[in-house]
Amino acid sequence: MAESLVVENTLSKQKKYDSLLPQILSLISGENNAISLLSNVTAALKQTFDSFSWTGFYFLNENSAELILGPFQGKVACSRLPAGKGVCWEALNRGETLIVNDVHKFPGHIVCDSGSNSEIVIPLIYNNLKLGVLDIDSYEFNNFDEVDKLYLEKIMSNLINEITELKIFYNK
Repeated sequence: MAESLVVENTLSKQKKYDSLLPQILSLISGENNAISLLSNVTAALKQTFDSFSWTGFYFLNENSAELILGPFQGKVACSRLPAGKGVCWEALNRGETLIVNDVHKFPGHIVCDSGSNSEIVIPLIYNNLKLGVLDIDSYEFNNFDEVDKLYLEKIMSNLINEITELKIFYNK
């Protein structure tokens, strides 16, 4: 597949995901370089959804108990997220997707972009190892819902299945 996306901007959120999902699967199919895969996934999501202000990955550094910034699209971001704080850590610790409709009401929220108002975080788990998260922010309140959760989890599941090098991000 050529490295371009074709998603009609006037479609509903679900129809956009329906159109985007096979294109992302095509982008990641057969590619085993983690940086390339992660970069294209963040770009595809950010390009498709105007309401996403920031889309990126954070990876666990077990030695320092931090989440460290990975490939992303959007404004400059926090390079390191200290252990146990914020939405990303909460999702990773729970091992489940977390939707926050108003980040200002989330205890311990880490402000990387003061304009961010809502967030969804999907943990990346490989062979039962918690590796990191996909983090998506929006300037809109209540931007994320069960449609986002369903499709983003599908994308992450397929991404994990394709990546053979992802374990390089897990530092023991």
